[in-house]
Amino acid sequence: MERFTVAVLVKNQFGVLNRVTSMFRRRQFNIVCLTVSETESAEFSRITVQFDGQNDSAKQQLYNQLYKLPDVCSIKELQPQDSVSRELMLIKMENDPETRAAIRDAAAAFNAKTVDYTRDSIVMQLTADSRRIDDFVNLMRDFTILEICRTGIVSLERGNATIRKVNYL
Repeated sequence: MERFTVAVLVKNQFGVLNRVTSMFRRRQFNIVCLTVSETESAEFSRITVQFDGQNDSAKQQLYNQLYKLPDVCSIKELQPQDSVSRELMLIKMENDPETRAAIRDAAAAFNAKTVDYTRDSIVMQLTADSRRIDDFVNLMRDFTILEICRTGIVSLERGNATIRKVNYL
């Protein structure tokens, strides 16, 4: 199964997110991560969806159905080589004196920043691409992870192209 990332520019109105995600559900695409926020204009929101799909014709059919929604302004599939993608993760680790130095060394190697420190726990933040975050989490599994929270992917196309310049996929 292939993984796709698509940005959907929509009118910033009540219920739009539900209508867009329902389209993925009806077409039986599994949403892996979803990020939504206002854009440079409060009139619009940008929905970034990463999903698993089986073939290009089903994916194209999904895009065609999304375009039929009245609140969808444009859609842009983002290719990894042509876009910049990041994710934010907060990870809370047990602050054990025996493993503290190793945790800090690993965090330094990944440029993770300590954002909270108590006797019982250390909270670190890491902003990177999803694969690097996955690698960091896998390394931290050697210690006691208390909690993880990830934002989901945000992605912009490289260069001067913008989602507003897209008419149709």
